[in-house]
Amino acid sequence: MNARERALDAAHRRATEFLLTVDERPVWPRADLDQMLAVFGGPLPENGTDPAAVVEEMAQRADPGLVAIPGGRFFGFVIGGTHPAALAADWLVSAWDQNSGSSMLTPATVAMERVAGEWMLDLFGLHPSASVGFVTGGQLANFACLASARTAVLARAGWDLAENGLRSAPRMRFVVGADRHGSIDRAARFLGIGRSDFLIIESDDQGRMRADALERALVGGEGPLIVCLQAGEVHTGAFDDFTELIPIAQHHGAWIHVDGAFGLWAAASPGLRPLTKGMELADSWATDAHKTLNVPYDCGMAIVREPADSIAAFRTGGDYLIYSGLDPWDVTPELSRRARGVPAWAAMRSLGRSGIAALVDGLHANAVAMAAGLSAIGSIEILNDVDYTQVMFRLGSDDATRALGEAILVDGTAAVTGAEWRGRATLRCSMSSWATDGDDIDRTVAAIRRLVEG
Repeated sequence: MNARERALDAAHRRATEFLLTVDERPVWPRADLDQMLAVFGGPLPENGTDPAAVVEEMAQRADPGLVAIPGGRFFGFVIGGTHPAALAADWLVSAWDQNSGSSMLTPATVAMERVAGEWMLDLFGLHPSASVGFVTGGQLANFACLASARTAVLARAGWDLAENGLRSAPRMRFVVGADRHGSIDRAARFLGIGRSDFLIIESDDQGRMRADALERALVGGEGPLIVCLQAGEVHTGAFDDFTELIPIAQHHGAWIHVDGAFGLWAAASPGLRPLTKGMELADSWATDAHKTLNVPYDCGMAIVREPADSIAAFRTGGDYLIYSGLDPWDVTPELSRRARGVPAWAAMRSLGRSGIAALVDGLHANAVAMAAGLSAIGSIEILNDVDYTQVMFRLGSDDATRALGEAILVDGTAAVTGAEWRGRATLRCSMSSWATDGDDIDRTVAAIRRLVEG
């Protein structure tokens, strides 16, 4: 074999070995950053090393610092595992090495991305002509959608952002819920929308924006208006009531954006679809396929109802570029990029409509089972309505709750992450992986019971 074949063979062997161990290895890493820096650091070697040897060395050294995210008991943050078809497709994406910003340059990968986008619009019940831009994740999906929103609402107010920039532009009103995800604030900051432009709307006990509070906040206001709603609050999993909120925002001339990093996928399940009722009336939607669809990282989607609004924000220039109507670089901030939508096509092609519904339903069923198991431990309190994929719980005091969170990670059976809700320390289980089964739930509950009861 030549050097490339030997390196790929080593990578395949080491990847397979890792995946075969995830069910029994500690879920949380057993080395910290300083230890990993010591392992990988030092001066740049003067001479080169055989590529296969580099792969072997890398895999061996990295092992203590790896997290068992692909297994069934990683419940931290909202991080999906990787579906087999998506993982294999991602390997091909790297091997093909297609620069997928232009449909003329790389028609195969752009076609798969376009079809994947069409399938998503169908699953979500959104308008079939909407633009779907594949970006790095939920953060950039929110950014891309809100960049289109900013350009559009300023244009409605008679301001050409591309020509005049933001200096002296009409001041925008940026409406968000009290329990929005931090990526909304960060996207706004990237776009020159400061905190003083925010109108923060009260939420209910599950984190859903209150319609009466939104109505009061918008009455009498003037100027360009963007309203950000949420499909899946990151702690509770709650969905804003789109049927109530969107008509209010529309009445006041708002651009309506839905942050649905993991929640948009509820629309793919007949049983959970009512959670998303009315969201199709918004103007843009952000989601992330690495979460609920379980594709590898680097696959967020920025969906905009009117493609012209995406084009106005992002279309590029350059006399050396080849254009063919609507290209990926017309609806996202990037020119050169990998074909990140191909694993999404592969996952959906492998699962089919019924398989995607079963995947989403399974994540919800796991959350319900986890909540039932934890609530049977007498000192644990479940804090949220388990309507989707999130379970939030705590012990009687903040100190005890935080100590339990640390003990769970040290134990290594499962990974949950800490948070704060209404001023109290909490722990969160996010059901996001296709690999989680009933045994994983039972093992996790048993480990937590052991740690709580001593």
